[in-house]
Amino acid sequence: MRLLLDTHAFLWWLAGNESLPLRSRAAINERESVVFVSAASAWEIAAKYRIGKLPIAARIVGRLGAILVDQNFVELPVTLAHAEAAGALPGPHRDPFDRMLIAQALAENLTLVSNERLFDAFGVARLW
Repeated sequence: MRLLLDTHAFLWWLAGNESLPLRSRAAINERESVVFVSAASAWEIAAKYRIGKLPIAARIVGRLGAILVDQNFVELPVTLAHAEAAGALPGPHRDPFDRMLIAQALAENLTLVSNERLFDAFGVARLW
């Protein structure tokens, strides 16, 4: 399975938070799974930490690359094609981080691990 972790799923995975459902944890742990973390999530984590909205990120900000290696996760860069697709997505959903993750999941044929039911309206495969 090819998975893209939403930012909250990534953070919950790292924290061992049981808010991440067993089904999602099992898929991430599956030996055959390839798990991606978007550069957009790194941007979101750093931005929210900087403004005080994500104090739990203190231990990971500035270390995300090493953490991805430790977890055997794959960095997913944001490409021009991803950016254009995110900007062109229809609908009123305004969160730029969510729009980028949706666009990347669609473009790269990835299953998005997220609790965001709103993503379903965009036709993205979602696991939760």
